[in-house]
Amino acid sequence: MGPEARDRQRNDASAEPRLGGPVEKASLRIGFVPLSDCAPIVIAKERGFFRQEGLEVRLSREVSWASVRDKVAAGALDAAQMLAPMPLAATLGIGGISMPMCTGLCLDLGGNAITLSRALYERIAAVAPASLAERPRRANALKALIDEDRAAGRPPLRFGIVFPASGHDLELRYWLASAGIDPDRDVELRVVPPPLMVARLLDGSLDGYCVGEPWNTLARAHGAGHTIVTKQELWGHSPEKVLGVSQEWLDAHPNTHQALLRALLRAGRWIDAPERRQEVAHVIAGESFVGAPVEVVSVSLTEGLSGEPASEGDPSFHVFHRSAAAHPWKSHGLWILSQMLRWGFIEKPIHLRSVVDAVYRPELHRLAAGEVGLPAPECDEKLEGSHDGPWILEAASAPIAMGSDRFFDGRRFDPDDVIAYLEGFPVSSMRVRIDELFELNRR
Repeated sequence: MGPEARDRQRNDASAEPRLGGPVEKASLRIGFVPLSDCAPIVIAKERGFFRQEGLEVRLSREVSWASVRDKVAAGALDAAQMLAPMPLAATLGIGGISMPMCTGLCLDLGGNAITLSRALYERIAAVAPASLAERPRRANALKALIDEDRAAGRPPLRFGIVFPASGHDLELRYWLASAGIDPDRDVELRVVPPPLMVARLLDGSLDGYCVGEPWNTLARAHGAGHTIVTKQELWGHSPEKVLGVSQEWLDAHPNTHQALLRALLRAGRWIDAPERRQEVAHVIAGESFVGAPVEVVSVSLTEGLSGEPASEGDPSFHVFHRSAAAHPWKSHGLWILSQMLRWGFIEKPIHLRSVVDAVYRPELHRLAAGEVGLPAPECDEKLEGSHDGPWILEAASAPIAMGSDRFFDGRRFDPDDVIAYLEGFPVSSMRVRIDELFELNRR
């Protein structure tokens, strides 16, 4: 039985939601962080997609991801753009907030990159110029510099992340560890809000960072740094932001939530039309939203980072609709949990599928997609890393053209074998015993 057939059998049709009727709450406040991938939320507001669903939405520009999480937990925001791992972390009580949260919609795929300061990039260019000609670029030359610095008694390199256990944090750790760099011992990780990353490179308090656009492009525009590798190169068509709500809010407002999903699905489809990307850049670049020069914002939306191809089989660096981008795949959630375990964010054994089933809600996406006439996957999981180029998802309401989901190190992630996947990493900081995790998850 192939993976798609296996996945299709996992879906219980009787569990699919059946909603209808008027929205329970028409006036909403939705939070976002100034990044290029706030585009679906901003466009849904500016182009009237929310209003078409009977919703009056006020947007709240938040300075940090902690603010987003805390305001959703407190009820100050009805919903928000969230980092893909954030609803999982909040549900598990990681990072100071313990509240069940969930997502029924992925807002985008890709959009991040790792950027190094000009000084660090030039050090690599001096000792290993051939490594910079590789695609994707690996961290082996960086490992040699870290070893050299340690032998000379120099302080560790400092890298910025936007939030602990964020996709940016997990991606940076994955890239570093692939070269034998221990991100918890060999470098220093610092949390920095996205709009401040470039300034931290310029003042020398960071040697590099992983962040979403447009803050990598802006670093290059200011001569502060060089992009070394993109998210699409690290893991093709991987999840970045989601629409997050508290479980309590969803239970009280199921029809309102579906209206939000329908509006955002329409916005994502509208944004993904190539002829509209420049218009999107002009809309979101203003001070009310991203607050960056429009020519900088447009790069990730129209060219791909540095004008280079972002990933095999996909013409853009940032995906909002194509390749089933909106589907909250449970295999994505399980991979995120695997990395949270790997790096010690999860300190006690958990039943992986129970957590993902509660947080990642693809049945809600399927319902909304059907209501707006868009195809949606009929499966909730897939073998991640098994497609090096374009492929067709047949297990869907209509066949969906998909892009590469390749990991840059060639690994594959089987959602049925998370524990074996974890055991395959030589560099980790796990706090949970593998035998205890296996015992809990075999039931």
